[in-house]
Amino acid sequence: MPMQTLESPVKNAAIALSVLPPLSLYVHIPWCVRKCPYCDFNSHEIKGTRAADDSALMSLESGLEQRYIQALIADLDRALPQVWGRPVYTVFFGGGTPSLLSARALDDLLSAIRARLPLAADAEITLEANPGTFEARKFAEFRALGINRLSIGIQSFNPAHLKALGRIHDAAQARAAIGIAQASFDNFNLDLMYALPGQTMEQAMADIDTAIGFSPVHVSAYHLTIEPNTLFYRHPPKVPDDDESADMQQAIETRLAEAGYRHYETSAFAKSGREARHNLNYWTFGDYLGIGAGAHGKLSFADRILRQMRHKQPREYMEKAQAGLAVLQEHAVAVDDLSFEFMMNALRLTEGFELAQFAARTGVSLHALRKELQEAEARGLIERDHLRLRPTLKGQRFLNDLLQIFLKT
Repeated sequence: MPMQTLESPVKNAAIALSVLPPLSLYVHIPWCVRKCPYCDFNSHEIKGTRAADDSALMSLESGLEQRYIQALIADLDRALPQVWGRPVYTVFFGGGTPSLLSARALDDLLSAIRARLPLAADAEITLEANPGTFEARKFAEFRALGINRLSIGIQSFNPAHLKALGRIHDAAQARAAIGIAQASFDNFNLDLMYALPGQTMEQAMADIDTAIGFSPVHVSAYHLTIEPNTLFYRHPPKVPDDDESADMQQAIETRLAEAGYRHYETSAFAKSGREARHNLNYWTFGDYLGIGAGAHGKLSFADRILRQMRHKQPREYMEKAQAGLAVLQEHAVAVDDLSFEFMMNALRLTEGFELAQFAARTGVSLHALRKELQEAEARGLIERDHLRLRPTLKGQRFLNDLLQIFLKT
């Protein structure tokens, strides 16, 4: 079966990249113990698992795990010609719940990746992990395999809010998971959410203060958004209004700044030098090969930029990958869309981007956006000098309004 290609109406010769951007690898693990009501990611409940309140740790059935690892390796093999010889600077295992993997499965997969791709000596290798899947020995093994960064999905330390979010862990398990992480990792991120159903300002700040108390090098604080195709979209909970949410956001930013965290991206805060390198590559319009069910990718060539998406259903993905068939759709990004895609990522960064980076990553001259930039500047949403362009505080607060200026209709 030939690879499906969505043709771009724009000729490839319309852009010209002289230097390819840095390359990352994203690996999607699509299973969870339970689907959270706010989640719109490509995740699927494990069939036949024990009840979520069972004290036993959850894990993937070994046969399913082995088949999926084999499919990932087959997917990577088929993708190699598009990235051959390019060094990989970061690897990210996302999901779903990648910490459901056994250490043996992760060892097999990492060994296959290292055999096929030239990983940088100091590559950042991140694993997303959820409390309820933590076990001290397993996470020590993860660290020994080369995982050097964890991103832990805490969301809240408040029992009522964890229940409202459909999380399988409780507050005690959240704290225990962080303790296990601290024993083997010095580089870990805590994921938190705010503007939760029924949440007060005091409760939101209690979550932040608890997180700070564990001294993570990185904190992600996300505003709960109600996304289509989720249970919350069909049955919306009562959440803080826009003014209350904005107050929470500002208070969280202030508290984290006081604790020594730099607010470097819309929802990301880090100690000096501990920014998430993988995510920074996304936000600076770098390249990433995405493998796994539902994984997205972006790959640059001298005369075109491709967007890719793997098949979403794990069974179809595994069957086709192991049969040596194509498991993705791809299309060349139209020139008119490149400017918006770049801005949609780079303007999430509080420091914005170097002006020269725009042409280097898109193959398009920034001069083509002179009218849009003038409008954004006149509305007080950006500021620029001869080297950088960055969103103002107003631009950060009203990011969607800023991005609309660059969206071609």
